This record gives sequence, structure tokens and C-alpha cells, in this order.
Amino acid sequence: MSVARVRMRTLAAGACLALAAVACGSGVPKPTATPRHPTGVDATPSATPDASNVYGAIGPNNMSAAVQGITPRVYVPNTNSNTVDVIDPSTYQVVDQFDTGKLPEHITPSWDMKHLYVDNDIGNTLTELDPATGKPVRTIVVDDPYNLYFTPDGSRAIVVAERQRRIDFYDPHTWTKVGSYTILHSGPNHLDFTADGKYLLISCEFSGYVVKVDVQNMKGVVALYVGGKPTDVRLSPDGKVFYVANEHRNGVSVVDPVAMKEVKFIPTAPGTHGFVVSRDGKSLYVTNRLAGSVSVLDFATQEITATWDTGGSPDMGGVSADGRELWLSGRYNAVVYVIDTFTGRVTHRIPVGSGPHGICVFPQPGRYSLGHTGNYR
Repeated sequence: MSVARVRMRTLAAGACLALAAVACGSGVPKPTATPRHPTGVDATPSATPDASNVYGAIGPNNMSAAVQGITPRVYVPNTNSNTVDVIDPSTYQVVDQFDTGKLPEHITPSWDMKHLYVDNDIGNTLTELDPATGKPVRTIVVDDPYNLYFTPDGSRAIVVAERQRRIDFYDPHTWTKVGSYTILHSGPNHLDFTADGKYLLISCEFSGYVVKVDVQNMKGVVALYVGGKPTDVRLSPDGKVFYVANEHRNGVSVVDPVAMKEVKFIPTAPGTHGFVVSRDGKSLYVTNRLAGSVSVLDFATQEITATWDTGGSPDMGGVSADGRELWLSGRYNAVVYVIDTFTGRVTHRIPVGSGPHGICVFPQPGRYSLGHTGNYR
């Protein structure tokens, strides 16, 4: 059996287990029709982040000089089709499609936002795109790029080699490997960095662990068992805790990275999977892939303030540069959802290829990209 089939079978099995848990009455409430209220952007954060807000530079007026003149596009990796669809967000139409390596999982902006990379997991390659043209320009050979990140100082690229249980550190200019760290737990998946960039916290999807890694020394520090199926990871604006989506526990773990303990658990809905930070840096959009909804989590109160019904299987994505639209892949429905962040309503469902996953909305504001589908600071 091919590795691709093994991975897809694993994903399918995980989805079935989660559905079974819901069917058997896991005690987690179904998403309710929470009254909608405005959660869009009304104010622009400062262009200079301070200790209280690591997202202070992602306001709509803080576009980097590197992206000036770039035509906005939404890039959709179709894992089952081995293609990328390109959407014009002004018309909500697919305007281009091209082939990639095998099993494209995410599309990642480079640290300096001058390049985009399609992470071809089973193909063992990155397809580099020129954002000015939206076209592929070269293929870079790396091992098992399920996910791709960049250290906050831009000195290293980090390839999450999921099936190898490893994270590999590369020179992002030459793509020469400079180090590796083997993770003892299965399914290393998503990560984020501490505010000072000294450590990262990575989820291990198939084993229920999150692991703290010393970035400079490329060594693990300590692991924490949170159970379930941890997926996406995001730092809080004040840099004090990490939020970890947990697809099987149907909620979000709040993890203290110093004590390495779960200090709170926030129930959301079945299949809690992906994160997107709002343009004002005050809210975290949480996708519930099995429930077909998005939970809006207030960073200040650590409470869910709204639940938006999307239907289907919302997964990964990003917000528009002005913060008014949230774009998400429909992983099992071959569509992309566009959600009005002021009303919480789905305004468009755009047909794309089979298995859309980590879509990239580009360009976006910020000083630099930490990777994934666009985690900016």
C-alpha cells in the first residue's frame, strides 16, 4: 500500500472515530445557533508590536514593501487532485490551475513574503511560486514536507516531516539541511513560536502530545500529553499561552509553555481543527471540521463569543487583507468557503479540486511570515 493511501486511510479513520464519539454521546454539545454579532475589524493595530500583542503588526494598513503591487489571489492546494487552484478574490472565480507534486498539503508564504511554497508531502518537493505572476518557477527537493515554517528571525526554514516523525531545519536561501530533530511521538503536525523565538510548540496529531523544542539548539525540551488529536497551534497575543486545537476532544487546549501544563480547556464543537487570527488580533477563528462550523474565540476572555454555521468541512485558510472575509477550505467537499466576519454568514462557496486543504490568502499585512498558510507577526 502506498504511503499516500496510508495517510488518507489514517485521516479517514480519525474522522470516523470522531464521528463515532459524537454518535455515542460524548457529552460535547452540538454547535448552537449563537446570535451573530460584528467581529470584523474596526481599528488598526499598531505597526509596532509590544509585549502585550504579538499580532500588533497585522493591521490592514501595515503591508510590507515586499508585497506592494502584488495582485491579491487565493491559492488552493488540492491534495487528491495534485493541483493548485488560483482564485481571484474580487470575482470569486477560479482563474488558473496548475499541477504540483504529489499530495500538496499547504501553501506557505516565505519569511520575507517574496515567495510562496506548495508543500508536496508525498512528492518530497516544494513548488515555489512567484506571487507577482501566481505561477510556479522552480521545484525544490526536501523530504516529506507536510508543513513548512520559518523562524521569527528568518534564519531557518523548518520542514515538518510528519511521516518521518521529524522536523528538519534548512537554510531558507540554499535549502541545505542544517539540522534535524526526531520526535518520539507520532504525527508531528502544526507549530508556533514563543514571542522571543527561542522555542516552538508542535502538535503530534496521532499520539495526543505537544512537544516544546529549543529552536537554536534544535533539541526537544519536554512533551505534554493533552490527549485526543491535537492539530493547529497558535500563540496568544500576550505571548503567555499557546492555543492547541484538538479534533477528538472537540475543543481547544490552553497550554502554559513554561510550566508545560494544560491550564484550561475550551469546548467548541466536533472536529476542532484549524486556527486563523482575526485582522485586529483580538479573536481566534476556530474551525470545527466535523460540525461544519467556526467558533469565534475572544483572546482576552478565553470565551467563545459566536458560532458560525458553514456546513461542510471547514479546515484551514486565512483572512483578507482588510479583515472582512475569512477564507477556508472545505476539506471533504471540494469547495472554498468565504465568510463575512461581520455577520458570520457564508457569502460564497467556490468549487475547487478534490481535497482542498491549507489555502493561502495572499498578500496579507505583517512584518514577516512564520509560515503554515500565513501566520504573520
